[in-house]
Parts: sequence; C-alpha cells; structure tokens
Amino acid sequence: MSTLADTIEIQNVVASSDLGQELALDQLAIDLDGSEYRPDDFPGVVYRLQEPKSATLIFDSGKVVCTGAQSIDDVHKALDIVFDDLQGLGIDVASDPPVEVQNVVSSASLEQSLNLNAIAIGLGLEQVEYEPEQFPGLVYRLDDLDVVVLLFGSGKLVITGATDSEDAQHALGHVEDRLTELGLLE
Repeated sequence: MSTLADTIEIQNVVASSDLGQELALDQLAIDLDGSEYRPDDFPGVVYRLQEPKSATLIFDSGKVVCTGAQSIDDVHKALDIVFDDLQGLGIDVASDPPVEVQNVVSSASLEQSLNLNAIAIGLGLEQVEYEPEQFPGLVYRLDDLDVVVLLFGSGKLVITGATDSEDAQHALGHVEDRLTELGLLE
C-alpha cells in the first residue's frame, strides 16, 4: 500500500437503490418534510439530511440515489433514514433494500509539485488526456481498475470511479509507483 495512503480523503460517495415501485412525486414532496421538488428543473425529489450530511434523489420509478456522503457507512446510514421516513409515510419499502456504491470520489496529495507535461509523455498518450488549455489537470485512466485519477501541478490528486476506499488507495499507490519508476517523484 502507498506510503501516502493516509493523505486520501473521501470527498463524496454516490450510491443507489431501488424501492421496487413507482412513486407519486407531487404527493411525496408534500408529505416528506424538508424535501424539494421542482420538476421543471430536475425530475426527482431532493431530500437533504443534515446528519449524515447527504442528499437523496428520489425518482418516480422508485430509484433513489444518495450523494454527498463522506463515507460508505454514512451512505448506508442516510439511506436507512430515508427508507424509514418513507415507511413512516406508508410507502412499502422492503426491509434492507440493496444499496450499490456507484462512485467514491477521493482526494490525495503527492506532497510535491508535478511536471504534468513530463508525466503525460512518461505515462503514454493511450492512458492520458492532457490539454492544459482546456483543463488544468492531467486525466490518467488506470488499466487494472475502472478508476480515473486527475493529477494537478500542485501535487494534488482526485480519484474517481472507485467503488470502495481500497480502490482509491490502490490507484494512489499505482500513480506513486509509476511516477517513481519514471523518475518524476522525488
């Protein structure tokens, strides 16, 4: 595991579930205290929780997406609260509906400045997108994981596409190892 693994911070966890039934969103928005529903702007009810801080998007198909949580545990806690609140409104929610983590977005730091031009050449153009006039970071797609790492000249990284924190740690370790092999890390 990377020596920099302790610099990884989860910024956002996105997970989804399915209530297995269609919902009347107009009525749900009225009944669910603190929810927002603006169908002209967004096709779902937005239900925000302060603890754990998150937003759950509830769609008329019965699909729900929880975003903004800071950990996988928080996603599960938030969805448990949402499911309980929906049950309290008389909506039949299966006990313990499956929750699938879609994306864990993390940040980390290599704790030194990076030469993104040299990194783009060293990592190879088939795995890298780097157009500094379009976006200030280098986009690196890892082969062995369905994970994308954004590298910035400051040494900061954003890791996206992971489905658990171990994927993010593996991605950070991979980037650190590759840059060290290329002589681009001190």
